[in-house]
Amino acid sequence: MTPVQTVLGLETSCDETAAAVVRLKDGRAEVLSSVVGSQVADHAPYGGVVPEIAARAHVESIDAIAAAALEQAGVGYTDLSGVAATAGPGLVGGVMVGLSFGKAVALARGLPLVAVNHLEGHAVSARLGADLPYPFLLLLVSGGHCQLLEVEGVGACRRLGSTIDDAAGEAFDKIAKTLGLPYPGGPALEKLAEGGDPTRFELPRMLLGRKDCDFSFSGLKTAAARLAEGLTDEADRRDLAAAVQTAIATQLAERSERAMQAYAREHEGRALRFVVAGGVAANQTVRARLQETAARRGFSFSAPPLAYCTDNAAMIALAGAERLALGLTDPLDAAARPRWPLDAAAAAASPTHVPGRKGAKA
Repeated sequence: MTPVQTVLGLETSCDETAAAVVRLKDGRAEVLSSVVGSQVADHAPYGGVVPEIAARAHVESIDAIAAAALEQAGVGYTDLSGVAATAGPGLVGGVMVGLSFGKAVALARGLPLVAVNHLEGHAVSARLGADLPYPFLLLLVSGGHCQLLEVEGVGACRRLGSTIDDAAGEAFDKIAKTLGLPYPGGPALEKLAEGGDPTRFELPRMLLGRKDCDFSFSGLKTAAARLAEGLTDEADRRDLAAAVQTAIATQLAERSERAMQAYAREHEGRALRFVVAGGVAANQTVRARLQETAARRGFSFSAPPLAYCTDNAAMIALAGAERLALGLTDPLDAAARPRWPLDAAAAAASPTHVPGRKGAKA
């Protein structure tokens, strides 16, 4: 039997300072506590995340939030099996705060350290409190990332497709900003889209001729921004928001369906599971469209509880616990990494980033 792993997780990759305690027993995860300190009010006046402000806010709150997570879980440092901290990808100033705090805890308490890839945290997040065995096909879709991955387990992810420019969540946020919506833009745009006519505005559908599983949202973002500039009527703005939401959901579903076809061929005779994770997985239109696509292709559908779709430390603690159970730990000189692909081979063969080119963080 695998020993029970009780892990403190720390997440500071962007604008949430988070800590959580997760217990892994017999392959099942139990979230003992999850504390998230939001910085929305700090960044709202600027319409987006300011890295320096985010890093300073992490420094000011990480110790109190970690203490709150331990208190809520009813455990102390002596009850922990290890500490897991996000080591990238993300805003490197923020990543350094959580990782340094985790190193300090590990050193002071004699605990093993697990430096977790933030994307791997999202990859395992649907397993929080759910019976979801490996392997599965994953759509990771958030403000900074948009990828399709075959997940065999921690440390075993194969990339099937990725965005070649903007991430879906980034498109949501930037289009919301052109519509005059408050930060964070994704939830605000979803609320505005309620009752709107998604067929009213014609928006571009990107990469239709390509046979791969890659995404592109920059053309949609530009087209929607131009349309938004001339809209003053609330009904028009509502219809455009609905059109944007539907266009993003459509592209995510079309590319996911292509990946499902390839995945099913390679896993003939095995259980077919489809998982969507990341902040955009909280969007109900996107989730419903993906759920319908999965059912049509014979896949089960799973998504994390809404509390674990956006950045949180419970997913980091779970990824750390699963790695710890396999004997995978990291030295105290583990580096903070602004970029860290889950599939290093795919990233090297087909990089999403080249000098002078902007895009998603992965």
